[in-house]
Amino acid sequence: MSPSASANDLPDSGGRLRVRAWIEHPRVQNFIIVLILLNAALLGLETSPGAMAAAGGLVLGLDRAILAVFVVEIALRLYAHRAAFWRDPWSVFDFAVVAIALVPATGPLAVLRALRVLRVLRLLTMVPSMRRVVGALLAAIPGLGSIAMVLLIVYYVFAVIATKLFAAAHPEWFGDLGRSLYTLFQIMTLESWSMGIARPVMENFPYAWTFFVPFILVATFTMLNLFIAIIVNAMQSYTEAEHLGAKQVVEAAREHIEADLHAEMRGLREEIRELKALLSPSLPRQA
Repeated sequence: MSPSASANDLPDSGGRLRVRAWIEHPRVQNFIIVLILLNAALLGLETSPGAMAAAGGLVLGLDRAILAVFVVEIALRLYAHRAAFWRDPWSVFDFAVVAIALVPATGPLAVLRALRVLRVLRLLTMVPSMRRVVGALLAAIPGLGSIAMVLLIVYYVFAVIATKLFAAAHPEWFGDLGRSLYTLFQIMTLESWSMGIARPVMENFPYAWTFFVPFILVATFTMLNLFIAIIVNAMQSYTEAEHLGAKQVVEAAREHIEADLHAEMRGLREEIRELKALLSPSLPRQA
């Protein structure tokens, strides 16, 4: 690299470091969080005809001003991180949420106007505790997928059985496979399952409880608790991994500092030996 190129890169690198330090300063981060909460309140006010009639211009003006701040923040982060910005999933999410708000919500894209509320989800990227929860949930997806497949098989088996047993007498609940699946989902949530579904069915089929009780035990008390267990385990593993990573960083920094101190001590000893060697000929000899 030529000296002129190095001289041109250093100010740019220094400027990017200063911008990055400023953007990541706790006060700036807290200010962005306050704006996100204020923006969420403004988006809620936009759903109130009375509020919009009284102060619609102010609400829309504040919304545009906050959006402008978000755009400037994303631009500064792009300048500070450059390619690394796109390697961070949280940064890409922030960019997508802000970009959606910039798309003109007219014509066929009018549905995007409702998606402006996604800006509230930026809290997930700004608050570390929320970011940990989302990270743990994403880490739990493989385990949740396996349990979901098992639950789907259980649903399918019980839905086929319910359709064959109860379709003739109760077609509104079990008339076909789709209705049976929806009814079983309602039963799994325990919403009016006894008086609303099970007891009317048992009037025609007295032993129908032998169908509903095992389904509730399997689907509600077993499978759903497995979902909770997988999520809790993922959050624990994610937290332990974070603590381990932080500990490794501290250990690496400590080892680096100790190595530097040892190197300096060795250098000092070498200098002392050299000074002794230089001074030894000039010392007065004892009689």
